Amino acid sequence: MEGGYQLIYQKLYDYYGPQNWWPAETIPEMMIGSILVQNTNWRNANKALHNLRTLLDPAVIDRMSVEELAQLIRSSGFFNIKAKRIKAFLEWFKGYDFDIDKFKDVDKLELRRELLTINGIGRETADVMLLYAFDKPIFVVDAYARRIFYRLGLDMPKSYDGFRKEIEEATPGDLQLYNEFHALIVEHAKVHCKQAPICEGCPLFAICDRRLE
Repeated sequence: MEGGYQLIYQKLYDYYGPQNWWPAETIPEMMIGSILVQNTNWRNANKALHNLRTLLDPAVIDRMSVEELAQLIRSSGFFNIKAKRIKAFLEWFKGYDFDIDKFKDVDKLELRRELLTINGIGRETADVMLLYAFDKPIFVVDAYARRIFYRLGLDMPKSYDGFRKEIEEATPGDLQLYNEFHALIVEHAKVHCKQAPICEGCPLFAICDRRLE
């Protein structure tokens, strides 16, 4: 990792410690959770997951109607849309017999292309799944990363994949590093680099340009 990115990562890691992400008990829970959290916060998504927890067998959810599923995930917001997205994802996953081991030898970019063909799975959700469910090293770009890197004074590419590739070209492609880096960015955005930032005590304060406009 080049100096700037290494410094950001190391300062966040030293301050917050290992995050042990993704916050889920099983891989199916992780994948469905990544859809539920779209356009909402984790608290609301987690409430929906709680309603599904005893049913979190992909084959069981696949047999539900869209209407049944939508009622169980109401707390996540946009529940009718998300129910359709979960069903579309499970239809694809069923093609692999709901078996995560079948993805071990699938090329990362080929798997990413497949995920992006699924209704409702965009780049960020696809990359979260690749990283936390399929163990494929990839940097996840989200609004928190854009906010933090901008405030630090870094002019990152405007496109999602441009941003992602710039980080990946400067990093060793290590699964654990990308896992921690994304989780640390999320934690930092929740604790210090909020929309109205709390700069006092911020572990990145010494290297931050504090661009807040």
